[in-house]
Amino acid sequence: MIPSRKNTIRKIHVIDAEGQVLGRLASRVAVLLRGKHKPTFEMHLDEGDFVKIINAGKIKVTGKKMNDKLYHHHSWHPGGLKTENMAAVVRRNPTQVLQMAISRMLPRTKLRNSMLKRLTLEV
Repeated sequence: MIPSRKNTIRKIHVIDAEGQVLGRLASRVAVLLRGKHKPTFEMHLDEGDFVKIINAGKIKVTGKKMNDKLYHHHSWHPGGLKTENMAAVVRRNPTQVLQMAISRMLPRTKLRNSMLKRLTLEV
């Protein structure tokens, strides 16, 4: 059988993120969203599953990353570079760190948005 969007069977995975390490959890979720765990995986097709993460604000970060890891955003105007550390991002939105980690592990193609639509994060 040739894989296509019509015969894709999507499962729902519920993951409890409490106490799990950020990077390890993000890589596992990225594999599920992309569909690499399925034997019918094709790089050009979106065959991934739905992933619901509960307690996303209670993830664990190892080392000194909470204070040392920096997130950059540029407005493309002169002097528009804004930088903040992980602690500030977590205070503002506890699930954003996990969402950015998962998003940056997915391929930078047209399929990324459709994969991220199947991701649900709950605090």
